Amino acid sequence: MSKPTEQELSAALELAKRMREQGKDPQFIAKCLLSHHYRIGYLEEVLQAVERYLRSGMAHEEHRRLLKTVEKARQAEDRTAKQNSDEFGLG
Repeated sequence: MSKPTEQELSAALELAKRMREQGKDPQFIAKCLLSHHYRIGYLEEVLQAVERYLRSGMAHEEHRRLLKTVEKARQAEDRTAKQNSDEFGLG
């Protein structure tokens, strides 16, 4: 499957936001799209940090940045997991 264009992604995200705001997301497709888009942003940052680290000859400063980026992604993942448990009264 091909990657959506910027215009396609933008249109899909706008529609997903409207669906969530209007409470019209019976199969949670909009929720999944918005959540995955948010999470992919952090994972793309990790990928970029890994690539910089490898290109730098595994320099100490790039290693530190990589670890910081991975921690940022983990924290975002923890936040979204907590939000999901709060929705069901588990938090």
